[in-house]
Amino acid sequence: MRYVLALWALPLILFWGWFGLSFYNINFGYVMLTRQVHDLVFQLYGDTLGIDPTIIPGMVAKACIIDTLIVLAIYAFRRRRQIGAWLKTQRERYLGEPSSPSA
Repeated sequence: MRYVLALWALPLILFWGWFGLSFYNINFGYVMLTRQVHDLVFQLYGDTLGIDPTIIPGMVAKACIIDTLIVLAIYAFRRRRQIGAWLKTQRERYLGEPSSPSA
């Protein structure tokens, strides 16, 4: 699961790091981080997809959010016993009595 999380996070960090630096034209002398390349890349994506290039960052953000929710759901499913035990101890700590099953 550690590798899955790393393979999920690395592209997000790279893309949003590039996007933020190139959007604000913080290029450190590196051509790939200039605003001109930023605009060119999104113009190419927009032409390829046949959509307005200005809506692409929002679409990518929505896709990243959905992807993040899916990865977190898989992680929570794999750790459901540990999460359940943690919730039980938290409930007992703050409510002062052990929970009893209602069914």
